[in-house]
Amino acid sequence: MERVVITGMGAVTPLGNDVEEFWRRLSAGESGVRRIDTFDPSRHRSQFAGLVRDFDAEERFGRREARRMDRFCQFALEAAEQAWKDAGLDAYEPELDKERVGVYVGSGTGGINTLLEQSRLLQERGPERVSPVLVPMMITNMAAAMISIRFGTLGSTLSPVTACSIGNTSIGEAFRSIRYGGADVILSGGSEAAVTDISLASFGNATALSTRNDEPARASRPFDAERDGFVIGEGAGVLVVESLSHALCRSARIYAEVIGYGASSDAYHIVATHPEGRGAYQAMKSALQEAGIQPADVDVISAHATSTEVGDLSETAAIKKLFSEHASRIPVTANKSMTGHLLGAASAVEAIALVKSLQDGLIPPTINLDNPDPQCDLDYVPHSARTASLNIGMSNSFGFGGHNAVIVLKKFVNS
Repeated sequence: MERVVITGMGAVTPLGNDVEEFWRRLSAGESGVRRIDTFDPSRHRSQFAGLVRDFDAEERFGRREARRMDRFCQFALEAAEQAWKDAGLDAYEPELDKERVGVYVGSGTGGINTLLEQSRLLQERGPERVSPVLVPMMITNMAAAMISIRFGTLGSTLSPVTACSIGNTSIGEAFRSIRYGGADVILSGGSEAAVTDISLASFGNATALSTRNDEPARASRPFDAERDGFVIGEGAGVLVVESLSHALCRSARIYAEVIGYGASSDAYHIVATHPEGRGAYQAMKSALQEAGIQPADVDVISAHATSTEVGDLSETAAIKKLFSEHASRIPVTANKSMTGHLLGAASAVEAIALVKSLQDGLIPPTINLDNPDPQCDLDYVPHSARTASLNIGMSNSFGFGGHNAVIVLKKFVNS
């Protein structure tokens, strides 16, 4: 079986539109959550989000191309182009076997902005005004398709839809495909642009969103006793997942190794996590088993940690059950305290952060953890980043419908 590594990364986030700015601001404990200014949120219970700022798609792709892509697709293509270049695949392209290159990039809601806009046009101006490219702009597989078209990749192109665990599902399935010889390179990740009137209304009416409108930057507070819901966000993360032999053949820079992947279903509820973290426990356990390591070998956990009451409790319970006496010794960090919840893009962006943690020996903080929930009693790295000797990290991701996906990454050592 092939060893599998990460050789390139690209990100579009509320904390910056490239990996380095994102990592710098995440490590500094900055919040990317602000009041929404892309539309009037004043009628909503929750009026803030983790929005991508200073992203000009027309400048980046040209007016004609940008207007034929939904915002989620624009984010995905930008992150993929960053990752492709970062991996050095642009320079290696003449020698690349495109039949052995795939794209696994998903989205939870796809082109919801386009759908809403065209629905308004239909109602206000009639069917003749609806765009003929509505469907290809709206469907969730279009991010993967556009990336494949952009780079001319001919291998398997998939768009996993596992709600908020899409990024880890994409990376994990790419890992297995490459491990068993199905591809040499797969661009993997997720993208989302769902900060809309209707999303705020639905999540708000479900009382799932924080309503801390007077202090948005302090609203996302995983594991804090005063948490009152998650903060919606948007963005994209794409990673180049590659076989070690292929990476070495082209003298690629290697960021980290993917050593394990676990997936499971809660089989419990359409939105709520199992209160005892049953599915989360199973996915983490499976990831460790595939990695061939023990719980004590894990140096850091990147938690799903959305800042919801049930979700944070169940994830804490699952970690304690699996890691037993080691649970209290393993630092657990919650990136969503700074980015908000990027939905289908969340775990891809968090995988990038975990790679950077392993590289730099630095664990980003969990901000806004001012009054810890007594039932959430692990080491959540509150307030400030922490330096540490890191070799192996685990990233958790859980989604509506009970989807769970966990990846295990290792600092790369060529042996």
